Amino acid sequence: MGPRAVADRYGAAVVDPAHHHGRHLSGNRRIGATRAHGSASGTSARAPRGSPTGALCGAVTAHTASNSLDPASGSSYFSQYPRWEALPMSERFLSSDEYDEQAHQLYNEGRYDDALDILKAGAALYPQAAELQVGMAYAYLAREEYAWARRCFETALALDVDHEDALAGYGEVLLKVGDVPGALSAYERIVELGFQDDHELMLQLGRALFRQGLVGHAHRFFGLVVSNHPDSAEAAACVGYASHRMGRDPIALYWMRRALELDPQYSEARIYLANILYDRGESEAALHHLGLTQPEEHYDELGLWRYLELKRALCRLPEDDPGLRSWTKRLREIAGEPDPIDVLLAEVEARQPDGSTRDPTQLELFGAMVADLPGMEKRRPSHGGSHLVATLAGHLFDGSWDEILLLMRDADVEWAAASLREFMAGQARRGQTETGIVIPVTDAEAFIRGSAEAGVLRIIQ
Repeated sequence: MGPRAVADRYGAAVVDPAHHHGRHLSGNRRIGATRAHGSASGTSARAPRGSPTGALCGAVTAHTASNSLDPASGSSYFSQYPRWEALPMSERFLSSDEYDEQAHQLYNEGRYDDALDILKAGAALYPQAAELQVGMAYAYLAREEYAWARRCFETALALDVDHEDALAGYGEVLLKVGDVPGALSAYERIVELGFQDDHELMLQLGRALFRQGLVGHAHRFFGLVVSNHPDSAEAAACVGYASHRMGRDPIALYWMRRALELDPQYSEARIYLANILYDRGESEAALHHLGLTQPEEHYDELGLWRYLELKRALCRLPEDDPGLRSWTKRLREIAGEPDPIDVLLAEVEARQPDGSTRDPTQLELFGAMVADLPGMEKRRPSHGGSHLVATLAGHLFDGSWDEILLLMRDADVEWAAASLREFMAGQARRGQTETGIVIPVTDAEAFIRGSAEAGVLRIIQ
């Protein structure tokens, strides 16, 4: 994770190996990235750089010789004056952009002290370069030195009041020191400047708010990304994370599955979805999704523990089963050897009041019974009017419940020739396998509402 994710995926200012596409931590732009309206050569036109040009781009050296007046002798009269000679490129002056680029490489390696040294040297030569101040600020932010980070961001904003990266980082620092109104004001300014369609920048703002527990505000920025980039699996997952934290599990399930529909290899979203299902008591569905991940894709011990627990309980595997060795090895790498006291406490917490151990299969049965309640109720009268439904594939269908069901079937090539009842039964089986929730198939409305409850689709209206 990095300053923009500063502790993105999730806490501290460290580089997250799983996510980082050229922006500072958790998706930020690189330190001092060249602005979109810079020159074609890559030199930013935003702020005075003071970069040397022409003959002065290289260091020079003077050579003096004898005072002979013979032009052919190589020691003429003119040779008593300095003769300028370009030195190798390695010895020339660096431009502010080059200082910035070197610091960026060090920053990506987690060498924040070295990056700061480079940036300070550059800022001493180019005090008007806002990008160098922004770079220093993000390096300080990564080291959790918030006072210094704030000072550098303020210096950058004094040089360029509408610098979006400086505004984003400044808002993050204000969040760290408890100035929520100031942070929100900085973030709103970024939106006013027209950056609401900037995928990485909006995700950075949303993540910073999410980490500070401002989930409602975070949800808004994640929503901006989804609106402008509907095919972004990362944005869909972020909306799912925020929805889950807001207690909207059906919506969270929809967005997590939408993210996986866009990118089936998105292991982070799949692990999060599995944990939601586990917490809901949907053990088989949780195991299904955890089983689609690899041990090395886990950077937290929770998912590993749960996979091992469910595999042993549901599949009746022994502790030393060969198929679990890679999972236990990864767990040891992350968690180290368990503390005996922690093991004892875990065993105590796993005990029920009557002294028996929690059985995941019983929770699974209970979850299925609860989920099936809508189908066990009396059939509700179908309300008139038009409805709007969004599917995991991104399709929108509107009309009555019956019309929407028909449109959904016709849009699915695999089921287009099947009857509506066969279509509902097939989708319900698939939904139960992936979510553990029983979807009723008594009528179109019950099926669609049950599918929404399972996160298979989303009812917009």
